Amino acid sequence: MEVGRTIPCSRCRQRLVVKTTTKDAGVVCPLCCNVLPIPNEGQTNQSQGLRSRIRTFGSHMKSKMHHSTVTPPSLNYQPASGPNPITSSKRAVLCGITYNNWKRYKLKGTVNDVRNMRDLLITRFGYPRECIRVLTEEETDQRFIPTRKNIEDSLRWLVNDECQSGDSLVFFFSGHGLRQPDFNNDELDGFDETICPVDFRKAGLIVDNDLNSLIVRPLRKGVTLHAIVDACHSGTILDLPNVYCSLEKKWKDNSPPSGVDKRANGGLAISISACLDDQAAADTSAFNGEMNGALTYLLAEVLKKLPGPTYGDLFDLIHETFDNVNQGCLVNTRILRRIFGNRLSQTPLLSSSDKFDVYKRHLFL
Repeated sequence: MEVGRTIPCSRCRQRLVVKTTTKDAGVVCPLCCNVLPIPNEGQTNQSQGLRSRIRTFGSHMKSKMHHSTVTPPSLNYQPASGPNPITSSKRAVLCGITYNNWKRYKLKGTVNDVRNMRDLLITRFGYPRECIRVLTEEETDQRFIPTRKNIEDSLRWLVNDECQSGDSLVFFFSGHGLRQPDFNNDELDGFDETICPVDFRKAGLIVDNDLNSLIVRPLRKGVTLHAIVDACHSGTILDLPNVYCSLEKKWKDNSPPSGVDKRANGGLAISISACLDDQAAADTSAFNGEMNGALTYLLAEVLKKLPGPTYGDLFDLIHETFDNVNQGCLVNTRILRRIFGNRLSQTPLLSSSDKFDVYKRHLFL
């Protein structure tokens, strides 16, 4: 009896059985017609060390019980001296938008995402409360309502002139993302990726070019920025020149055709996006009974359970968990069933201003 091994499709995540005796260079996915390179035995064995951790993490996910949380009046820490003074080498801007005034497009998990990420940064990575700026529609201070102006002002605060070598910065966004035609010849696929402020219909979208100018280009040598974007069409949301392909285990060039330099000014920018540029991202209660962004919930759970994983291990775990959820058909809303056909059809993406070995560099926010 001929033995086979299983690999996931990089586009639709359908699991394909590949015969171990095959000598073909690739295999065609019968569901989406994507051509997949067949990983060699070394690549297959590389992930075997993760299996026990994946099983442990999967068991942890299944046994996790639903629990209610008390909503605080404000997620921003307000010291007597004023809002959010910069006194630390760690700073973060966390933005979660529900779009309360747009019932058709309202999201239910974004504030949960912000709480989850804020708790993770404080308890696991030592971020001072006063150095985390939160923007949601629940904030009473108008400076922290997630309008376009407030988001852009907060991003300038994040990467201001006081940044020094060794600083760690985080930009987190949970909300809607859209695409629009690119007229600057900056995009390989011809589309700009965007995030939607709460007032986007009046003030406009924040385009990937803007985000690159605001928080990537100013990064000084020795400063590291992590952008975690849980939104549709968020794959290359920072316009970073290097994109990591998890299945092929290699970096690909995402430099703009126009030749514009979009690298950081000596610093390092790393983006973890919920999905590819042409995909939608799920807002779901599949994991613990509460609404969350799928990427945010899994990312936080991995980092709580396995502090400091390599980027390669992190993405292997996330992909494995998405596959396990899909096999169990845990997506439980009618809208998601229509969009995804009972599947979380999103492929999280890693991109960076500089290439690095994803199985040697560890993730510390």
